[in-house]
Amino acid sequence: MGSNTNTAPALCNLLGDNVFWLALVAGPVVWGVLYILSPVSFGAQEYLQRIFDQWWRLLLFAGLYPLLEECLFRGLLQPWLLRYQSVQTQFIGFTAANVWTTIFFVGAHFFTHPPLWALLVIIPSLTFGWFRDKYQSVVPAIILHCFYNFGYFVLFL
Repeated sequence: MGSNTNTAPALCNLLGDNVFWLALVAGPVVWGVLYILSPVSFGAQEYLQRIFDQWWRLLLFAGLYPLLEECLFRGLLQPWLLRYQSVQTQFIGFTAANVWTTIFFVGAHFFTHPPLWALLVIIPSLTFGWFRDKYQSVVPAIILHCFYNFGYFVLFL
């Protein structure tokens, strides 16, 4: 899965990709599980007021941060790693470049998250990287990352 653009599906096919839709649907499922397991609960009015008062944080966490992270990890690091034959090999459907990018991505989250939360980004990170490899574009990863963060931060702002 090198950098040959002729083998990558056209980015315009993304919306017809059932696996992409499955990845989108996985977001709300995970949000629901996290909400059920969460000890935090607010009344509806208080909850909506918190979101309204903190709209700028939602914009940062669901827009700017995912965009910057994806440009750095899936836009720069992963394609740089893919230049090397040894990290183009597949490991249970993921390139070694994706696995290494995920290790760095998770490591970066240890600086801002408790250890368990940092480790929980392994699955989304591998997903973002898989789509980056499939489409040879960071756009699907940005879309998914923004969407996932939006739901997560709406619940736990």
